[in-house]
Amino acid sequence: MNKIIRYNKKYIFSLMLSVIAIAASSCGSNQSVNNPENIESPVASSPLPTPTSEIQPPEIDINITPSPTPKTVPFGTQTPPSSETPNQNKTASSKNVDITVYTSDLQCQELVPKTVSVSVDEPVKDAVGRIIAEKDSGDFNISNYRVNVDNGIATVDLRLSPNSPRQLTSLSSCEQFALFGSLRKTLTSNPKWNIKDVRFTEAGEEIIL
Repeated sequence: MNKIIRYNKKYIFSLMLSVIAIAASSCGSNQSVNNPENIESPVASSPLPTPTSEIQPPEIDINITPSPTPKTVPFGTQTPPSSETPNQNKTASSKNVDITVYTSDLQCQELVPKTVSVSVDEPVKDAVGRIIAEKDSGDFNISNYRVNVDNGIATVDLRLSPNSPRQLTSLSSCEQFALFGSLRKTLTSNPKWNIKDVRFTEAGEEIIL
């Protein structure tokens, strides 16, 4: 009887071990199925890199005008002069005309004619200026003058410089002849001017000769 009981205990014990082993294996399999962490996730394939489009810089059109290259002239050669003469650009107002003026000789006895070139627009004024310029000296200086022609009478108004040491009244008879005689003869001898007589004034006051 005791043998039978022992045999049954061994049988029950081995059966329990088998049940525990089966239960343990089934629990492990269930944990692997229920646990998503144990499931290997498929490796996502990385997408192929798309080529980035390059940003093209804007085209800039730069026009550079080259500076003219200076012409070199070999040493020792001369540039030919321009064919244009200076008188081609001058108007008629800058043209001159030849006239006859009279100046005193050294002895103050005679008036000697000579030809000079004066402006074609103001020949009378220029002729008076030529004679005055010759009589101007260091101690007698005429700074300005005016000429007015009316009804055949020319009035020459003289203005002395404030720094002139000598005045018109201090001129000798020879000096008066050289100045006033030359002016009177020059103005009355040109037929184109139609001057019959000449008067002399100083700052508007008549000069008594």
